[in-house]
Amino acid sequence: MTAAAAYLASQDLLLYAGIVLLLASVMDMLDGALARLTNRAGPFGAVLDSVADRLGEALLLVGLVVLYLDDANNTGVLLVFAVLVSSFIVSYLRARGEGVGIAMKESGLVTRVERVLIMVLGLLTGWVMLALVVLLAASAVTASQRLRHIWRQTRDV
Repeated sequence: MTAAAAYLASQDLLLYAGIVLLLASVMDMLDGALARLTNRAGPFGAVLDSVADRLGEALLLVGLVVLYLDDANNTGVLLVFAVLVSSFIVSYLRARGEGVGIAMKESGLVTRVERVLIMVLGLLTGWVMLALVVLLAASAVTASQRLRHIWRQTRDV
């Protein structure tokens, strides 16, 4: 579904892209809840879900790059790239922190849920560039908060 949202975004059908992304996000939340409810949640499923989330996020951003390339909007292309990198850094810091035994779930200003909501709102309203700026700023703050959290937890070790 996120690939469909990415395609719609690439075709400048932003409202429809926002609707599809919102539906995809609801489905993503439901599949995890269903797995837990049926006792089918496990470590591999959690890893697979995280990988699918990162790929979906990247696909949507690639759709926006295609849109901005078609419009010769270099600022938009660079902004999408910066959002992609910062978003992946936020996720990487959480994974890396957890990998060394630090609780990371509640660290940072924005999680994936908030990032998706910001993007959905940007697509639904047509204010995608503003949403990207907000995502970039929020991701930068979150990355710095997570890095500081890791530093604080490891400095005495």
